[in-house]
Amino acid sequence: MARIKLEMPQTFLFQTAIPVRITDINYGGHAGNDSILSIIHEARMQFLKHWGCDEKNFFGTGLIMNDVAIQFKKEVFYGDILEVSVTIQDIEKAGFDIIYKLNITKADRTETAVIAKTGMVCFDYNTKKITAVPQEAKKKGL
Repeated sequence: MARIKLEMPQTFLFQTAIPVRITDINYGGHAGNDSILSIIHEARMQFLKHWGCDEKNFFGTGLIMNDVAIQFKKEVFYGDILEVSVTIQDIEKAGFDIIYKLNITKADRTETAVIAKTGMVCFDYNTKKITAVPQEAKKKGL
């Protein structure tokens, strides 16, 4: 069975720290896959806010997630502080990918726990139609 293999860029545009909450832990004693999706959503919201945007107003248009890929490398536990790096790549006419790298530092050793990608499409929530990536976003290097 083929496995997802995500390629990580060398540089990222944004970094934030997100603590793992007790509600993120599943019956296996580690963060559940649904919690990791919520954590990358939080990182995306912080990333967009950093640029003065959100998912309903991305430089004048909305964003909607088209797809997601998550690759688990290490278990994530309650109390871990995830150092989340975020960037954009593969900008096309109506969308782009947001790439996430979630690192954990323990005993002065940093390891990548999760890498992920969300495919984002520019979307007009009023007309319910796909729109072009705004020029302002491209000018800012996003």
